[in-house]
Amino acid sequence: MRTELALSADDLARTRFAVSPMWEVVTSLRVLAQPVVPAPHRHWAAQVRPRLAAAGPAVRRLAAMVPPTGHLPDFLNPVPATTTPALADELAAITATSPELVRADLAVLAAERGGPLPAALEPLHRDPAARLPRIAADIEAYWELALAPYWARIRALLDADVLHRARQAVGHGTARVLDDLHETVRWDGRGSGALRLEQRHCAVERLDAAAGLVLVPSVFAWPRVLTRALPPDPPQLAYPARGIATLWEPRPAAGAPDTLAAVLGRSRARLLAELDAPASTTDLARRTGLSAAGASQHLTALRAAGLTSAHRAGHAVLHARTALADALLDPARP
Repeated sequence: MRTELALSADDLARTRFAVSPMWEVVTSLRVLAQPVVPAPHRHWAAQVRPRLAAAGPAVRRLAAMVPPTGHLPDFLNPVPATTTPALADELAAITATSPELVRADLAVLAAERGGPLPAALEPLHRDPAARLPRIAADIEAYWELALAPYWARIRALLDADVLHRARQAVGHGTARVLDDLHETVRWDGRGSGALRLEQRHCAVERLDAAAGLVLVPSVFAWPRVLTRALPPDPPQLAYPARGIATLWEPRPAAGAPDTLAAVLGRSRARLLAELDAPASTTDLARRTGLSAAGASQHLTALRAAGLTSAHRAGHAVLHARTALADALLDPARP
């Protein structure tokens, strides 16, 4: 399918970027639904799948709404109100979705399945207003298990992509930005101008949509471009951010713990170095040779300094490095 989105001068003037937590929620669920996880995300999937398997019905309800292919429910991706909306803001928009839109999305899912809705989604179809807060809680639970421990790393890559596009716009104009988003997206400057998308699964139209276009860099959308076109909202286009191939690569900090030890102490520098992937206090104590109580005390200090974050995963707490800690451990890394 070749789709054309006409863009007027007003549309171009109102085109903007947004980093959306909900787009990462939806696209990461789609990654996990694949029979074979795409190579760039296998390291991440191997870490989060055991946590999700123990999470119970919350994740199953979400997975039922995000099949490996086909329609993505529009109500799960409200238009980002700002450049960097908080997850809580997007969840508030989801819980305010009209029952008609929720049922329309679920009807498309059922039609694509060629049968009835999954049992997990029947309560949502019967009473969307009553069940949407439960869906929002499910999303929060999934976020804490699958994305929050990695958000500093993900967010840094998404912010870097937006900065790169902004520099492109300053140096070469908006047309260059639109023409460089993805191999299947092309800017056609003939006539009044249009954005052409050449993917069979991708559709977007101007029709009665509001002016502008919201461009959303995404880690988990790779390798596709995804769209949301739901008038009167402006169209959204989620595209793979630059640098995804290296996102989950281990980040060795050769020599960094020694250089940081004079400031942080050897134990805390070692704990930071061990947090290339999120880990529990018990696991970190075992790997560093510290007592559980000692590791906990050091992690508390690191968290207070903004170098780590803590995220509930069932009965355990996962600790993760922040972007600031990554920069301290490897200052030469972009």
